[in-house]
Amino acid sequence: MTTGLRRPGKVRTLFLSDIHLGYKRARVRELCDFLRGIEAERVVLVGDIIDALSLARRFFWTADHTHVIRSLLAKRRSGSRLIYIPGNHDASLSMMAEVLHGQVEVHREWVHRTARGERLLVTHGDRFDGIVPCAPWLNRVGDALYYVTVTLSHAVNDARRALGKPYWPLVERIKLGIGPSLRYIERFEEVAISHARAEGYDGIVCGHIHRANLRNCDGTLYCNTGDWVESCSALIETVDGELQLMRWPDGRIPARRTATRLVADAA
Repeated sequence: MTTGLRRPGKVRTLFLSDIHLGYKRARVRELCDFLRGIEAERVVLVGDIIDALSLARRFFWTADHTHVIRSLLAKRRSGSRLIYIPGNHDASLSMMAEVLHGQVEVHREWVHRTARGERLLVTHGDRFDGIVPCAPWLNRVGDALYYVTVTLSHAVNDARRALGKPYWPLVERIKLGIGPSLRYIERFEEVAISHARAEGYDGIVCGHIHRANLRNCDGTLYCNTGDWVESCSALIETVDGELQLMRWPDGRIPARRTATRLVADAA
């Protein structure tokens, strides 16, 4: 398994999730740069691409947010297959049809078939929220802390960008250092893997928790694309069929567990 790659160029499949267009702290300029340097045969959008919840509370949209959508639609016009699996922040299919003008395939879930014949369930991940509970008080504290840290991270990375320095995943570092947060992430991964195994799939591709990861758990693949608020990461499949996690601009995403090499293709 590879967890980083420099400027992939042409790939077979690009998986993106949790862009949160319409959210003030979305790192859309970094994503625009990333999309400019990658060509994919198919692009799979794994939910929360547009943050309808944030837009409902306070409308925020810039030219960079529009440019992300135009970049994705341009890839479709150039021949890429564009597949959309809505998440909890963009669950309104009518909204998606209006915004994207029917130019994408929209599915509640999708099955990605590898060159080896492995079947991977592609789902945003919010379906596991009721199975991975979180205490109400912890939710309130977590929301407040998250807002503060994301705001700080946004300011820090705007300054770093102005100085020509790479993106620094500050929120991710803080989140992984907090015990309850780390335990929630681990529990989510366990539940997602168990679900894929119980449903007869060989693995799962998801987003939702803003924690990129790629590992093989006793023969079941767990692939989380990460996000474009905290980690600026994506999952790709190279032209020779290898799954890789990318962090913008070209840094490695350190593996948290030892994992076997994964080789995949897409149907």
